[in-house]
Amino acid sequence: MTVKKLIGKIHLWLGLGSGLLVLFLGITGCILAFEVEIRSITESFRKVKAEDKRYLPPSQLRAIAEKHLVSKKAWGVEYPGKGKAATASYWDDTHYEIVFMNPYTGEVLKHKNMNRDFFRIVLDGHFYLWLPHHIGQPIVASATLIFLIMMITGLVLWWPRNKAARKQRFTVKWNVRWRRRNYDLHNVLGFYMTWVAIFIAITGLVFGFQWFAKSVYWVTSGGQAKVEDKHPVSDSTQNPSVANMADYLWEKDSRTKKENESISVWFANQPSDPIETVINHRPGTYYNSDFFHYDQYTGKLLPAQGSYDGKFKEAKLADKLVRMNYDIHVGAVLGLPGKILAFFASLIAASLPVTGFIIWWGRNRKKQVNKTSIESTSA
Repeated sequence: MTVKKLIGKIHLWLGLGSGLLVLFLGITGCILAFEVEIRSITESFRKVKAEDKRYLPPSQLRAIAEKHLVSKKAWGVEYPGKGKAATASYWDDTHYEIVFMNPYTGEVLKHKNMNRDFFRIVLDGHFYLWLPHHIGQPIVASATLIFLIMMITGLVLWWPRNKAARKQRFTVKWNVRWRRRNYDLHNVLGFYMTWVAIFIAITGLVFGFQWFAKSVYWVTSGGQAKVEDKHPVSDSTQNPSVANMADYLWEKDSRTKKENESISVWFANQPSDPIETVINHRPGTYYNSDFFHYDQYTGKLLPAQGSYDGKFKEAKLADKLVRMNYDIHVGAVLGLPGKILAFFASLIAASLPVTGFIIWWGRNRKKQVNKTSIESTSA
């Protein structure tokens, strides 16, 4: 057996074994690519009329939200920018809820149970197959790893044997029998999709396997180990230097952002917790954000452990890539063109198990027919 035939066997059996999962992940990936855009159109409660007056401070919005939250506790308040509703949120291992409010008046626009949110349900399926996380995540990650191997073996199989065959590998022949058209769709679209989907697969593996995430960090940092993310500790022996530190820090950091940028304040819920503010310079994405941790008593800036600390532009390459991972995964890092690329790459990825199965089924059936013909002739 030649090397190419061996690779073909590996490609075939991995495809048959993971096809349904790849189909599912591709379809859910298509949906998640345009989550932000779809929400902005369908969820009117996310918008408010911009007014020429100050926002209510986090402490007031927190108090309003906690009257509506089932948990009666808000972890933090976010101001997404001009013309957008402020939000207060709470989550734990089983529950996630958000209250949307007018930041000028405190009017509650929507109290949303995110456990029933369409995109959260799709995301849970995409990452965990709606199974307990410790079960679903390894299954999805394993399927993603298999898909990555299949893309590599697919490129080997795609590579033409001679110059005459090269042109054919870049275009789909439409005026041929449907089986040949299906073969071209699998090979040609698979080739073009691979150069985008390979980044989707790698970022998916960063989510799925700790060993893979640590390996990527080690490579991109020049051999440094990935440090676990950990918040700093406030000095609980100190007395508060201002009446409401969260409001004070929000006011201070708000002066450093532009009106269309977002700012979040995450409260200290334990005596040793810090107060965290996050300025997002590109709302609708996650990566271009600055993370600041403060002592809840003195307001002193504290260094945090891990990738999510300080300004994005000052972070090391490896830490920038950690922050960018989700936005690369859905294409958002390149804006709308990136999302379109991610959408079509996911769509084509979902089609490959179908077109590949048809190719296998057709060949298998042809072998059976030929075998029957030979047996009939011999008899």
